Amino acid sequence: MEKKYVIAYDIGTTGVKTCVFAIAKTIELLGYASAGYSLFVLPDGGAEQDPDEWWEAMCSTTRTALANAGIAPEKIEGISFCSQMQGLVLVDKEGRHVRRAMSYMDQRAREELKQGMAHGLQVAGANVVKLLKSLRYTGAVALSVKDPVWKYKWVEAHEPEVFARVHKWLDVKESLICRMTGNFIMTPDSAFATLIYDIRKDKQNWSREMCKMLGVNTEHLAPIMKATIPVGGLREQQAAELGLAAGTPVFGGGGDAALIGVGAGAVALGDTHIYSGTSGWVSTVIDKSIVDTSAMIAAIVGADEGKYNYFAELETAGKCLEWVKDHLALDEIGIYLEKKHVTEGFETVYKSLYDYMTDVVKEVPAGSGGVIFTPWLHGNRCPFEDPNARGMFFNISLETGKSELIRAVLEGVCYHLRWFLEASEKKVKTSDVIRFVGGGALAELTCQILSDITGRRIETVENPQNVGAVGAAVTMAVGLGLIDSIGSAKKLIPAQKCFAPNGENAAAYDKCFEVFKDLYKNNKKSFSRLNG
Repeated sequence: MEKKYVIAYDIGTTGVKTCVFAIAKTIELLGYASAGYSLFVLPDGGAEQDPDEWWEAMCSTTRTALANAGIAPEKIEGISFCSQMQGLVLVDKEGRHVRRAMSYMDQRAREELKQGMAHGLQVAGANVVKLLKSLRYTGAVALSVKDPVWKYKWVEAHEPEVFARVHKWLDVKESLICRMTGNFIMTPDSAFATLIYDIRKDKQNWSREMCKMLGVNTEHLAPIMKATIPVGGLREQQAAELGLAAGTPVFGGGGDAALIGVGAGAVALGDTHIYSGTSGWVSTVIDKSIVDTSAMIAAIVGADEGKYNYFAELETAGKCLEWVKDHLALDEIGIYLEKKHVTEGFETVYKSLYDYMTDVVKEVPAGSGGVIFTPWLHGNRCPFEDPNARGMFFNISLETGKSELIRAVLEGVCYHLRWFLEASEKKVKTSDVIRFVGGGALAELTCQILSDITGRRIETVENPQNVGAVGAAVTMAVGLGLIDSIGSAKKLIPAQKCFAPNGENAAAYDKCFEVFKDLYKNNKKSFSRLNG
């Protein structure tokens, strides 16, 4: 197979990962660079980002990634994206954003959700007529305050002068594709995530019925193009800013929920993958639309035509470990007069504080001495929807130390992922062998804890933190004629490590898991009183 060179941008919540790949019999990472950007968390529940910071991060990393790969810009035959989803980027006729982008984490639109769905005769918190219509056309229901249609309505209600300048409603990667090519598009997975996309086989386009019901101006909606199709060529000015060749084809790519499973090699019907990055999820490939409104799980449109991902999402997964690093592991209040970073002098042993933390807690017994952590640091979406839910450490005793607390955070995220598997099994069959990807999969301890808590065999792949970009590379492999379809990606992405459940830990984890599930029910009213 002829080798092709491509570049993929993984636009995450906290930063961009820029990857140069060679695609032949496998997908080989040649060069890599990353850069961060801001997430503006506002006191009223807002969460915003500046699209110019996304672009600046892309520009600063592209040349570095190319240099690391030793590849000239002219050899790059495709550009594509994997990105965070359900953002709201409103742009004018020139493709420039008219306000900062609203992140998927934004939860200001409570009143818009209430007015739009939660009135009259209700089922699962939605007007029954609107719920049935939504299920018929879209296969899902906009019942979360974080769904982008309510963000759109929030801008319309609160910022009318800004709203009057809107030409198109785009998602994160689509705004960057527009900047690169001058073309306004949405890929099917991004369109589906707006929950105004008609999934019926003879339609598969924007639903005029849903737009009318929810009050969306159809003139704001961009044409829909498949993930594997080139949108256009890279414009000269943008090529100069990035350090790439003008005219390089830019592909549609996909959102993280669609492409991370592809990059994990979980592409066959029935394949389940688990992702743990800033957020986390459990996703299983199916061939029809299914929704469970009681558990807030729905089948979302996949990058592979005709396939869906039955998808359960956790807002904060790896973000919880970042929190515990910043606020528990580190000496935040300066109580020690002399401080030294643990990685100083230990470079050959610990590459990061995360490595050190997971090494330290290896000796803590399964179950963390009965301490349980709930990973709802920014509310929760599934299997219950509650923006007021928060994290907690439950059952601390005099014997509890930081090691137990840190391990409890790792276990708490895995308990929630097991809850997802349990909730998913009510509608679909999840796979016995699960691909585990994202930054969380870099730590063997986390992989083993996940295997022990879920009772499943866990597989990881090479560079699990870059699987979103690998998924974007797969879409280009199809578009460049290197493989027949996205469904052929499994042969390009073999498993690297496997973890089997340790039965000795099952009893401790099973007991803690049952308590974990009760913690929300027992504290729901208190969360509302404190955070509502």
